[in-house]
Amino acid sequence: DDFDELVVSNNDVVLKNIAEDLRNHLPIEAMFNSEHQAIQKIHQHPLPMIHVDAFLYDDDFVDSLCEEGKMSRSYCTECGSYKTSSLEFISHSFSLMELKFLYQHVLPDLTGKVVVDVGSRLGAVLFAGYLYSSASQLYGVEMNADFCQLQEMMITKYQFIDRIKVVHADICTQASLLQKADVVVMNNVFEYFLDRQEQARAWEFIACNIRKRGSLLVTVPSLKESLSKFQTDIQLSQWVEEVQLNYDVYMEKDVDREALEQIHLYKIL
Repeated sequence: DDFDELVVSNNDVVLKNIAEDLRNHLPIEAMFNSEHQAIQKIHQHPLPMIHVDAFLYDDDFVDSLCEEGKMSRSYCTECGSYKTSSLEFISHSFSLMELKFLYQHVLPDLTGKVVVDVGSRLGAVLFAGYLYSSASQLYGVEMNADFCQLQEMMITKYQFIDRIKVVHADICTQASLLQKADVVVMNNVFEYFLDRQEQARAWEFIACNIRKRGSLLVTVPSLKESLSKFQTDIQLSQWVEEVQLNYDVYMEKDVDREALEQIHLYKIL
């Protein structure tokens, strides 16, 4: 048990080191100029919103950035006055806590299994899968060349090349990969990067190709929420069955239960 605990805590340290390396290669908002549509959608949000990557910046880190004046948790509703409101934060990555919840409590033993992360971005799901699971192969599918390059850099530096592969592609070109996947992870994957028509097309492609009976689909937010924003022919009740998760596995005070409750698990029928 002591040895297991040591391995787990060492894996935490490795992930934190990767996050530090990535911070050194990214602007503070962790978005590239090549992400035009996502940046535009964040700016068009009805309430002021900023992208704070949860893998790179935990709450303590955000607090220290706020103290240094490099980031703010609030905005002025009337310039020059004391009327302020909380900024809304959006993240396209899982935090360390969410990644551990995913691999240690949501997913079963992944020995010999294939995991596909749709929109792998910084590679957090892939790196955590390498460290916290026995998945035989972890594929990240990412459209943005800048993020593919960053992931490849980390894979090489941390010697993850034997089990992680990054595919620079639109997921809608990867039918065979989705068909062989045992686990597919989709975290805030289309909403900020595609218009509604493209989102509908992408979801229909996903529903057509994730068909392996008993395979698992992890989404943030729920499928119901994601699909409620446009018209598709997807019949959820004929495609998936939701698996109820225990969100109380972490009893620590500082656990963000609200973030954990955004994670949904489905079994393919």
